Amino acid sequence: MNILVTGASGFIGSNLSATLHNIKDGKDKSFGISRDINIFEYDIGKNIDTLEKYCKEASFVFHFAGVNRPQNTEEYMQGNYGFTELLLNILKKYKNKCPIMFASSIQARLNNEYGISKKAAEDLIADYNRQNGVTTYIYRFPNIFGKWCRPGYNSVIATFCYNISRNLPIHINNKETVLELVYIDDVVNEMVNALKGIPNINRNGYGFVPELYKNSLGEIAELLYSFKNGRITKEIPDTTKGGFIKKLYSTYLTYIPETSLSYPLEMKTDERGSFTEIIRTPDRGQFSVNIIKPGVTKGEHWHNTKNEKFVVVSGIGLIQLRRTGNDTGNTYPVLDYHVDGSKIEVIDIPPGYTHNITNEGESDLVVFIWSNEYFEQDKPDTYFLKVNEGFT
Repeated sequence: MNILVTGASGFIGSNLSATLHNIKDGKDKSFGISRDINIFEYDIGKNIDTLEKYCKEASFVFHFAGVNRPQNTEEYMQGNYGFTELLLNILKKYKNKCPIMFASSIQARLNNEYGISKKAAEDLIADYNRQNGVTTYIYRFPNIFGKWCRPGYNSVIATFCYNISRNLPIHINNKETVLELVYIDDVVNEMVNALKGIPNINRNGYGFVPELYKNSLGEIAELLYSFKNGRITKEIPDTTKGGFIKKLYSTYLTYIPETSLSYPLEMKTDERGSFTEIIRTPDRGQFSVNIIKPGVTKGEHWHNTKNEKFVVVSGIGLIQLRRTGNDTGNTYPVLDYHVDGSKIEVIDIPPGYTHNITNEGESDLVVFIWSNEYFEQDKPDTYFLKVNEGFT
């Protein structure tokens, strides 16, 4: 199958092309599509002979090429209607009746220059369908967000992400304005549906992306600022409350300046080693790294509700646990777990068990620790009690 993607270097086109190449290379087998595909990538302004060749040989056309923000309004019609007309004429010239997917916009319903040009291109596609018996899919996309979208061009989210990550101001006329949004990966999934002949079509005959989000400009800005602040508080967003936050967070990260992808953490150090908190969340706890010097024992405490998972990733050591309290006057037995970074395993630390960890090696012992709740100074739920001494 030969797949022509017009506007291949644009936002949607580049994301779809990347997925198609992953399918062709056997890196993504999730779509159930044969690797026997060729991807023809074309952009407006390239050699017309190349477009002729691609149109002659294409088995399916994804038509994304167009104009969003031209220098003058006349370019809307030229770029959106004019190039669509050129594309269809070349296909007719070679009697190529392959299916066509056309990327339109919800603005085709509006009486502005961009919307008028998109509606005119839609009408061309519809006429081409009726006159030639060709399968065509017209998608009226709402606002699309995700990686590789150009800020200051056709996505307010891209602009917000870019500016906020660089400490630049953003401008909102009305925080209550609600946007209809789809995520680029969901768009690409739907494009593959169209390629497979199983698109989602609404009652008006337009293709659509099922995963649609509706969020106000104020909500979006607040979330993006919280993502930025999370590098200071070490908090990451709760991505369990629907897909939008997860997808917006992934998008935001792609706009962080490449010179600022790293950020410092506070290492609490003493003669025993160090303890560094990496991530904290209100719902999924805390993730930290504990470095222990040779011969040093850390811990010797227990918790009421807090529970932890210890994972030694470097060095050798001994983790000891003992249930607090006593059994008919006798202390509960001490449980020994010898751990080695060359054999990664998890040691669960249940509530009510006093515990410690000792570095038995000659190099630093490095331990990753997950706790089901982050540490609060005013309510630490941490009570000193040596594993090998005393009762409680």
